Amino acid sequence: MHLRPIVVSVLLATPVAAQTTTDPFPAPIRATEGVIRVGFREFAQVPDIGGEAARMMLMASEPGAARYFVNDMRGPLYRVSADGRSVTLYVNLDDPAWNHDVQSQGRERGFQSFAFHPQFNQRGAPGYGKFYTWTDVTDRTPTADYVPPGEGDEHDTVLLEWTARNPAAATYDGAAPRELLRLQQPFSNHNAGQLGFNPLARQGDADHGRLYIGNADGGSGGDPMNLAQNLGSPFGKILRIDPLGRNSTNGKYGIPADNPFVGRDGALGELWAIGVRNPQRFGWDPANGAMYVADIGQNIVEELSPVRKGGNLGWNVWEGSFRYAGRGGVDPAQPRSDAAMIYPVAEYDHTDPILTGRSAATGVVVYRGSAVPQLANQIVFGDNPSGEVFAVSANSPPAGGQEAIRRVLLNDGGQARTLLELIRAKNAQQGKPPAARADLRFGSGASGEVFLLNKQDGVVRVLR
Repeated sequence: MHLRPIVVSVLLATPVAAQTTTDPFPAPIRATEGVIRVGFREFAQVPDIGGEAARMMLMASEPGAARYFVNDMRGPLYRVSADGRSVTLYVNLDDPAWNHDVQSQGRERGFQSFAFHPQFNQRGAPGYGKFYTWTDVTDRTPTADYVPPGEGDEHDTVLLEWTARNPAAATYDGAAPRELLRLQQPFSNHNAGQLGFNPLARQGDADHGRLYIGNADGGSGGDPMNLAQNLGSPFGKILRIDPLGRNSTNGKYGIPADNPFVGRDGALGELWAIGVRNPQRFGWDPANGAMYVADIGQNIVEELSPVRKGGNLGWNVWEGSFRYAGRGGVDPAQPRSDAAMIYPVAEYDHTDPILTGRSAATGVVVYRGSAVPQLANQIVFGDNPSGEVFAVSANSPPAGGQEAIRRVLLNDGGQARTLLELIRAKNAQQGKPPAARADLRFGSGASGEVFLLNKQDGVVRVLR
């Protein structure tokens, strides 16, 4: 089955002549004023592979059980005990037995994300034992469900459904996974993003069992094929499917009837929100169900944005609050001037002095707990290479810009440290060279815990 490209674009006016800037936020993020200091402890150690630290992407709690899972981009999915002391291999996606060799070369390709069906531990339920992985693979023999325009065929990204016979087993005991969706990737960068089920949805809710899928714009730079605004393309979108259904074009998953573009001529029914560039991570607010995404910008603006049903986040006409004017900058004139767009609640630019050069937004945890009172009612996100952790108010989300952003620093024996500083200290203990970057990711627990992951020392840290 081969879906041919259908071009249904959202047309947006662009300025005739743009005055560009690479520094739309000249007032820097406050380095010391308003800093939020939190404690932490080392929760778990994820194994190295070939002497290289685990390339952790996501940590999530197991539905109905007091355990966690964490993945490594090279293929392993580990099970982590409730106290973090035991980290054991649950399944390796790169095992030849599964016939889905993971493409994990470079920084952006590999085992991107996973999600457990909310009924994973509910015996007799349709989702019993089922979990999903979103993975870049080297094998391009099967016909992709979506082939982008042009001749780019760098690798494929596949959505797989795994079914454990006994969810409580220490290791995966099911058969080979079922392939639900396959995308042909035209470039090596901007691949898949996060998978996730809305943790607030309960049995009987319209959102229960609906799988959200972050999918980047296909790569290269500037979205050269204009896929993010193309309603006939799954690239540059957040998708929403019923993995247990069968009414998709390929008959392998379901398209929920309440998806916003269902029935629209030329539009894919899988679409939930459009106009994203590289939606690496998203999360929901436990207090009100609001969804947020950390969307990686081109060369200028990193953004934390709301995600709404049928919403357009603007890429590649907008980069954050500003008109995208090519790789050399953004147009600062008339920011946020299209009422049809969804703009960021917070954003920052690459020139900020606390960063380490190139930047990439990551996140997102909305903290409504009490164990870390300093973070109460905050949206927690961060910067991927530098390891900077940020927070903005969840009760009164700001209206863009970086003025409201507050740094979150980690209390290490009375000293305020960045995550990168902690990683370098750990590297010294490990007898390894100091890391040049942190590659921050977040994880969350069923009780609201906030975990910090990275790709440089293999340590999962929990805030407290």
